[in-house]
Amino acid sequence: MNKMKFCLTAFTTAAWISFSGVAFADTAALSKTCDGCHGADSSVPTIAGLSEFYHADQLLFYRDGDRPCNDATSSSGDTTNMCKLAADLSDDQIDEIAAYYAGMPFVPVKQAFDAGLAASGKAIHDRDCEVCHTAGGSSAEDDSGILAGQSMSYLEMTLAEYRSGEREQPEPMEKKTSALSDDDVKALLNYYASQQ
Repeated sequence: MNKMKFCLTAFTTAAWISFSGVAFADTAALSKTCDGCHGADSSVPTIAGLSEFYHADQLLFYRDGDRPCNDATSSSGDTTNMCKLAADLSDDQIDEIAAYYAGMPFVPVKQAFDAGLAASGKAIHDRDCEVCHTAGGSSAEDDSGILAGQSMSYLEMTLAEYRSGEREQPEPMEKKTSALSDDDVKALLNYYASQQ
């Protein structure tokens, strides 16, 4: 490699590292707002480990008012909701936040569950949900969110939003969720909670 090409490559690499460091620092600082609720309260989902695509999509839905926004209280005692928090995020910030959390490991919520209901829930999941929520609902790679290990209270609230029509869902999922009985929902919640 000639000297000029080497210097240009070194400069470009240094500039990229410098720029990435600034962007990452901003994202890490921004994520402190997210960490105040996510993982600290059972009414909000664990977001570390979600796929970039799925996470970015959800933030866009919140920002654009296409997903219900329930109030949540952070670990510091502040009450807010995702629509307010996402309202001023740029597309680039959303992409950076999604990439930041996708690079972190998913940590399942430790919670009590009923083993008998979990066994019934597994059968329901395998029949109705596995097509989109693979590996028992634990795979981020299917871009459908992670169900396994999420808190029961969060999943219960989400399923209620889907079943009532408050939250839009894909047509195949709508057919499945509308056919679920209350007992089916309880079994599914225990199945996902059992994966710790």
